Amino acid sequence: MKEFWIVQGMYLLRLLLAAFCGIFIGYERDNRMKMAGIRTHSIVALAAALMMVVSKYGFSDVLARNVNLDPSRVGASVITAVSFLGAGVIFTRKQNVKGLTTAAGLWATVGIGLAVGAGMYVAGIVTTVLVILLQLLSHKNVPFAKSASVEEIVIRIGQEQDLTRFLDRVFQAKKIEIVSVHVTRESEGCLRVKLAVSFPKEYRLEDLFRLMQEEPEIESIDI
Repeated sequence: MKEFWIVQGMYLLRLLLAAFCGIFIGYERDNRMKMAGIRTHSIVALAAALMMVVSKYGFSDVLARNVNLDPSRVGASVITAVSFLGAGVIFTRKQNVKGLTTAAGLWATVGIGLAVGAGMYVAGIVTTVLVILLQLLSHKNVPFAKSASVEEIVIRIGQEQDLTRFLDRVFQAKKIEIVSVHVTRESEGCLRVKLAVSFPKEYRLEDLFRLMQEEPEIESIDI
């Protein structure tokens, strides 16, 4: 009886450790106001650990002498299943793809849960720390860690204005790359220009506010 509870305690420890790893990753995502936060990451890690525990130890009572079991098959199925979960948080808006980092984080969380469920505690904990560090690093002003972002800007200008000259003055001079342009004519005698632009890596939120203050023709910036 004592041995039974020791074994069950080992299973419980793995589940709890996996859940805590998911909580730590989810906490960082929650602070960034991302779609998948503490609840999602902790449940994903916990479920992955449970699947691995069941796969590795759950069939010992039905195994015969000449029956072999491949515990990696359940883990492989879990990785396949999380692909659908990751696909659900990725969406494309104009020229920008959102949710890739969240999907990658969920995929990594599944791997952590599987590792902890298999008893690879050190690998699971170290991977958790590395994932959190990489997430934090990407939000710091580190040149090699940041990437240019593509956002949508809506401009309303008069028809008498030279659109090409205006775009060159406002964007090209500030090293803001124009990815696409969509122009519509409005009834008030003005043009509504919708732009997808790529901001430099060092561009900050304050720079966007300053850009709107300096250029009254800019109606909105959709981030």
